[in-house]
Amino acid sequence: MANEQRGLVTRRQCLAAGMTARAVDVRVETGRWCRVQRGVYLTLPGRDDWRTQALAALLACGPDAAWSHWTAAHVWGLMPAPPRLIEILVPHAFSVADPVGARVRRARRLDERVDPLRWPWLTTVEETILDIAETANLDETFALLGRAFQRFRTTEPAVLARLSARSRHPSRALLAQVLSDAGEGAESAMELRFLRDVERAHGLPRATRQLRTTPSRREVHDVAYPEQRVLVELDGRLWHEWGSRTVEGRRDRLSATDGWLTVRAFWMDVLRPCSLAGEIAGILRTRGWCGAPHRCRRQGCRPDAYVIGAD
Repeated sequence: MANEQRGLVTRRQCLAAGMTARAVDVRVETGRWCRVQRGVYLTLPGRDDWRTQALAALLACGPDAAWSHWTAAHVWGLMPAPPRLIEILVPHAFSVADPVGARVRRARRLDERVDPLRWPWLTTVEETILDIAETANLDETFALLGRAFQRFRTTEPAVLARLSARSRHPSRALLAQVLSDAGEGAESAMELRFLRDVERAHGLPRATRQLRTTPSRREVHDVAYPEQRVLVELDGRLWHEWGSRTVEGRRDRLSATDGWLTVRAFWMDVLRPCSLAGEIAGILRTRGWCGAPHRCRRQGCRPDAYVIGAD
């Protein structure tokens, strides 16, 4: 058992295996074992790596505990550096003190949130992402989603399926828009937000939607400013396949041969509409637009700070 647990054993495991309490105490008193958490002993003193510390904290929380949040994200390979604080989920009815260097949370239906094929127990990739997204900022959440998709740890439908069970998730509406790939999905939601929060809210010129720049070509473009010959492509996906990138690059080059400038905006850009409006306005000004963006109702909005050549 110790070999399977990085040299760690719990007092409960020792007693269940037939050892006496005195036999455990003697090993600790003589230095053969060392106590690393309450009721958790290291049978190979000297080992002090992060994984051993994290497992010791997990074992101290009982047999049904699971790594969660940033701890689970690190174990899944979604963040390179191990977190300083080890985060653990236990069943809702279970009460346990926080181990040294760890934080314990209680969860209902914990079995549904834990990967049944992985040990030490940890929350599934989907649950891990949604747990972190409850308190993380947009940059952290999008970076986490991007890494999970790029490394094939999960898929957009899988995360959406778990999100559907979390009616009280604080970012539920936004995540549903970002992750949806249905007909009225991510790209459609982005286009609506661009029109409402970027273009109209800041007084940009009225763009043409779904424009085919050349009648002989089948490709249509999300947003077009014909007078300035500027195209804005809105990309709602959180990751790209190389084949898609190749097609998009070729389309951009073909448009350039006709004098069109193509710029791309992603979800993080559209969710920061004031700066994106300023950047688009700056591009339009370099290609003949004489107007200027105005401030929207958002606090601290200053799109003019991003306009090239603005006073």
